Amino acid sequence: MPRYEPAFGMDVPRFAGIATFMKLPHVRPEEAEGVEIGILGVPFDLGTTNRPGARFGPRALREAASMLRRLNQATGVDPFALAACADLGDAPVNPADLQDSLRRIEAFLDGVVGRGIVPLVAGGDHLTSLPVLRALARRHGPLGMVHFDAHTDFYDAYFGGFRYTHGTPFRRAAEEGLIDPRRVVQIGIRVTLYDGEDVRFARSAGVRIVPIEELVDRGFAAVMAEARAVVGTGPVYASFDIDAIDPSQAPGTGTPEVGGIDVHSAQRMIRLLDGLDLVGADLVEVSPSYDMGGLTAWTGANLMFELLCVLARAAARRRADQASS
Repeated sequence: MPRYEPAFGMDVPRFAGIATFMKLPHVRPEEAEGVEIGILGVPFDLGTTNRPGARFGPRALREAASMLRRLNQATGVDPFALAACADLGDAPVNPADLQDSLRRIEAFLDGVVGRGIVPLVAGGDHLTSLPVLRALARRHGPLGMVHFDAHTDFYDAYFGGFRYTHGTPFRRAAEEGLIDPRRVVQIGIRVTLYDGEDVRFARSAGVRIVPIEELVDRGFAAVMAEARAVVGTGPVYASFDIDAIDPSQAPGTGTPEVGGIDVHSAQRMIRLLDGLDLVGADLVEVSPSYDMGGLTAWTGANLMFELLCVLARAAARRRADQASS
């Protein structure tokens, strides 16, 4: 079985070579023998209803990730020692057709998930989560989800009945049975509302919404303990919208909201996902044209690395369980 390793920064300068995620080898999914975690981009923003540009997010995140080193100093995790990881490139999209793009993304993810590869997705706007969840639910059944965001993304429709935007992916996912709303936790929600319909629907379906005020008052450790209890032992998806972070630390996004999570707290919360049966994750809504000095992409790449670490730990546990059964 091939062993996949990032290029060593003492041998190849981090600013040199092709900008894959963390200098990992680029492998096509159909050739990804032995790959356990696949990092992939979804350069798509046709679901955007405000400031566009998240289609350029995957490229900016890969560029920023070239600065990362392999060892997590806080947790001691070296994800590449725990799981075989590779950059699988970008899912195909059609920038002239939203629905065709969703079909292409889903088909690409079907090929990834069907090979037993855990996807770590760089978006793209938040609608990209929907085709990813479709592929994962086909393999695992309805998923639990831990969702970090300023917005619920549980709206039903925009602009007279248009039901596929970056504000609707989890409404569609709940309707399609891709997620179990009773095993969904949304953390950091803070936003002026159109009418509150999204919040009412989500809560009525069983979603646990933790507004930013509650997160600050209770502290991230207590909130994450509750989140772990809510999603339980079944398969779980983690979705991180970069606008969960306060715009003073991540301005490069389409729908910024003041009063958000600080980066250090976000890192700590992602680390507390360790122990869950994580089967996929994404980081979305990085829009480089609104960034300052690459700050948002740099923040996003670091949060993707934290997600990679907990995904690698989950993959290693599953491998050990399979070996002992």
